[in-house]
Amino acid sequence: MLNFVFQNPTKIIFGKGSINQIAGEITQEAKVLITYGGGSAKRNGVLAEVKTALNGYDITEFGGIEPNPEYEIIMKAVALAREKKINFLLAIGGGSVIDGTKFMAAAIPFKDDPALLLDNAGSAIRQASPIGVVVTLPASGSEMNNRAVITRKAFMLKRAIMNPFLFPRFAVLDPTSTYTLPVRQIGNGVVDTFAHVLEQYITYPVDGKIQDRFAEGLLLTLIEEGPKALIEPENYDVRANLMWCATLALNGLIGAGVPQDWAAHRVGYELTVLYGLDHAQTIAVLVPAIFKILESNKRQKLLQYAGRVWGINKGNEGARIDAAIDKTREFFESMQVKTRLCDYGITAETIPAVVEQLKAHGMVKLGEHQSVTPEVVQKILELCL
Repeated sequence: MLNFVFQNPTKIIFGKGSINQIAGEITQEAKVLITYGGGSAKRNGVLAEVKTALNGYDITEFGGIEPNPEYEIIMKAVALAREKKINFLLAIGGGSVIDGTKFMAAAIPFKDDPALLLDNAGSAIRQASPIGVVVTLPASGSEMNNRAVITRKAFMLKRAIMNPFLFPRFAVLDPTSTYTLPVRQIGNGVVDTFAHVLEQYITYPVDGKIQDRFAEGLLLTLIEEGPKALIEPENYDVRANLMWCATLALNGLIGAGVPQDWAAHRVGYELTVLYGLDHAQTIAVLVPAIFKILESNKRQKLLQYAGRVWGINKGNEGARIDAAIDKTREFFESMQVKTRLCDYGITAETIPAVVEQLKAHGMVKLGEHQSVTPEVVQKILELCL
């Protein structure tokens, strides 16, 4: 097992009716900015529930944070927060709203151009306003980590930043708030969570037995519960397990002391920026191809994945790996997320643009071995067709 430091300060408040506990986490003197997305927080009643819980507080609202949070929109919220002298941010939504709010938290007290905070993976962040989260779309795990992904459409850029100041103070996870999610978001959330686990699990073995078993448990739970959510959207236990899976998949626990990949995510960012694919759609397309192209580098963990997760233990090694890749693709498809670029109208002619974008952003050595070069990405994308 590799050396590691693990610290996670986020308090989790989990379960039915847990939104009413928010007031105990925010001082009554706070000036609170509530952030949310395209309006689902209003339609599903969560915004009203939050405001009821914070009755008597000084509250300002900012809505309209769309998927792949756009820098220019976030900066409007930063200006509003500065004007209103906001000193606590409360995000209602999924990863995009949470990530955008994290960036706001860092930008509000920043004296220079906030765009600089996106450079060097967020290392310039020295302070941030406190953040709380109410999760309504489990997928990103952003509610319990120090990471955010921000988009700048004007520069065709989607960039991840990490900094200890970005950990939320608390996160409320009420599974009932996910009952009204559309099928597309349910499927995307499960695929996104599954991929988060794979990026930290299918690399190379370092005898991280605890991390491996945790990861395998999450994958097995997603395989078991994910399809149920599509046909039983108000099954509390199903929703609860999926919600907790999403949080545990990316709160640092299963990635501590083991190598991590993230090539699929990085290439996926470019597909989203260039062609508008949902993040989970890019992952569903890329993961099976990456496993095939990088089979030799990932052989031991792919065989472990085949046996422990899919129960594939017969046949030669190559056949078992191929079967596990096929099972992965079938699972994504069962969640109604397509797994080929052609499913999204993307042809071979568009591949060079993705490769050039990666080069322009300095992403020329990706993966756990830094072996995923632009030439390798070219092969991966060709296999995705």
